[in-house]
Amino acid sequence: MISPTSTTPTKKVRIPSTDGVELEAHLALPDEDDVQLFAETGVIFTHGFPSGDVWAERIGADLPELADRAAEQMGWTALALRFRGCGTSTGDFSLQGWIDDVRVAVDYLHQNQHPEQIWVCGFGTGGAVALVAAADDQRVSGVAVAGSPADFADWAANPNRLLAHAKRVGAITSNTFPPDLAAWKAQLSRFEAVKSVESLPPRPLLVIQGADDQVVPHFDARLLADAHGDAELRIISGGGHQLRHDPRALAVLMGWISRQQAALRGRDLSFEG
Repeated sequence: MISPTSTTPTKKVRIPSTDGVELEAHLALPDEDDVQLFAETGVIFTHGFPSGDVWAERIGADLPELADRAAEQMGWTALALRFRGCGTSTGDFSLQGWIDDVRVAVDYLHQNQHPEQIWVCGFGTGGAVALVAAADDQRVSGVAVAGSPADFADWAANPNRLLAHAKRVGAITSNTFPPDLAAWKAQLSRFEAVKSVESLPPRPLLVIQGADDQVVPHFDARLLADAHGDAELRIISGGGHQLRHDPRALAVLMGWISRQQAALRGRDLSFEG
């Protein structure tokens, strides 16, 4: 259990997204005395897709705890995002909508906190979505994913089943959504994380996979790493799909960002000299 101190500056924020959606987010700031780190590193955490065990109202509810840890222990500005249709975020799930949500979260951090680097870390579907959003956004310094699918082929093959599931777990609550069913379904085959990741280099990628993940095949992790060409692939022995709760996976994640941000900062300084 992460136990941030009461001195960690945090606040709930609402971030406007596309289609009139408003997103719930938790912003955690490092100690104000650490001005250099405050300006240097920003991290966005994204959650996976709701399931029968964790419905939309609860998915991502534990990410603020991770954001607090990143701010307190690492000195980073951290934003824990709840996608549209989840938590108290408004709107209904669509793949394009979730991609847009990551992009506006980057906008928010860039415009309001002004970090020199922005890293996006996603769990499950949130990681795959982050890869798509980050591919053409050079403000993103790098991406880390954990238990994330290489594509959305399973959804594209059974869009009606996905739609029914999304309604059952509360990610879609409007009776009139989606207004264009054909367009909603088409998004599932139009976006592929494994294709988007090809545009990420030379920016770094970390792929974490649980050895005992029964939701996302190991093959997907290797596909993502291979498509990048220089990714770091870490298999967590005995780890399942919920790597957000595995302290080994979190240690790998935090350590990797710390090393990468230091290396990137070093490269930037070399140009100044």
